[in-house]
Amino acid sequence: MLAYECYKATGDEEDSRRLDSQSCTKIVFRNKNLGLEEYRFLLQTIVNSGIGEETYAPKNVMEGREDSASLTDALSEMDDIIFTTLDRLFSKTGISPSEIDILVVNVSLFSTFPSLASRVMNHYKMRDNVKTFNLSGMGCSASLVAIDLVQQLFNTYNNKLAIVISTECMGPHWYCGKDKSMILSNCLFRSGGCSMLLTNNNSLKNRAILKLKCSVRTHLGSNDEAYNCCIQEEDVDGYQGFRLTKKLTKSAAIAFTKNLQVLVPKILPLRELLRYTIVSYYRNYTKTSTKTPMINLKTGVEHFCIHPGGRAVIDELGKSLGLNEYDLEPARMALHRFGNTSAGGLWYVLGYMEAKKRLKKGDRILMISLGAGFKCNNCVWEVINDSEDVNVWKDCIHRYPPKSIINPFVEKYSWINDEYLSFVRFH
Repeated sequence: MLAYECYKATGDEEDSRRLDSQSCTKIVFRNKNLGLEEYRFLLQTIVNSGIGEETYAPKNVMEGREDSASLTDALSEMDDIIFTTLDRLFSKTGISPSEIDILVVNVSLFSTFPSLASRVMNHYKMRDNVKTFNLSGMGCSASLVAIDLVQQLFNTYNNKLAIVISTECMGPHWYCGKDKSMILSNCLFRSGGCSMLLTNNNSLKNRAILKLKCSVRTHLGSNDEAYNCCIQEEDVDGYQGFRLTKKLTKSAAIAFTKNLQVLVPKILPLRELLRYTIVSYYRNYTKTSTKTPMINLKTGVEHFCIHPGGRAVIDELGKSLGLNEYDLEPARMALHRFGNTSAGGLWYVLGYMEAKKRLKKGDRILMISLGAGFKCNNCVWEVINDSEDVNVWKDCIHRYPPKSIINPFVEKYSWINDEYLSFVRFH
């Protein structure tokens, strides 16, 4: 990887799209389908989400048109994120759009024609022999799917430059119904994305920041429970949204475990694999403990880049891997500052590590992503050169981590928990 650029709104755009607590409240109360119980659920979820006051929402939502987004709104949202990040990427690297050989765009929820990949080709007047791919429906783990695709292409084509664009189109997919399992997505997902430049040209190695060591993809789509745990559909009233079921946690755990079973032997030293095997055998043989021994991933990687899908996701992954707060800080802070930006989220986490000057030459980074399907896609990068780019965190890194991430809703809307209001329904 030569460089990457995450999206951050600037100037008037930043002010008009900032989704702070006050804006959240206005959007919640605009939905006349909700009763008090739904309001409580929404506000309590927002309070406990770990998301801060500076995330971004689509323009049509901020303008009160979440129930009537147009094709123009969707294209405008994509143009802003994609072209902003690409312009910065080309400027930063000095690479011209005419030099790009491979282009992969992944946007799960929006598929138009000509495709978004074609839209990028047209905007930058790229060569007619560029190999383009437009991925949709791949969910929050789509970014590493795209990286894996580029890796496979690099095995066939030498000395090439590839662009990967990972983002999501939120504007036309804001849920306006009242189903609690579907309204959850409104509390977590925010606008954002990232564009990356990769190469297999050895002459550019001295300019690279990361080297991909290995990647493993796991897909549980053949399992009905896993397939349906995170799915786009209409509710009983005809409102379209994403249903997140209680089976999601179980499916994520199974996918993650299966993925690690393949990934771990590729990244950990033999001594750790032997230690784990011996301890496991001893405990099973002697039955001295029912607790499963924990493998020490820190013998093979120094940093953990966890998808900032939500506070619960970060907490559970941290617990299962035996990570401390230092390890989880980048994911927590990315969630707090930018929210869950779907497939683009991992790169905000990586950006935080860079801005905090954590990444040193030779360090290894484990990227962990989970997404609908159900999929778990993980990979390991090696840091090629010491990296201290403050990137998208430039204006705020000095404020992180904050002393407190308590949401302003806690005090201002504490009335929502008053039991004597249970009989009330807002109209």
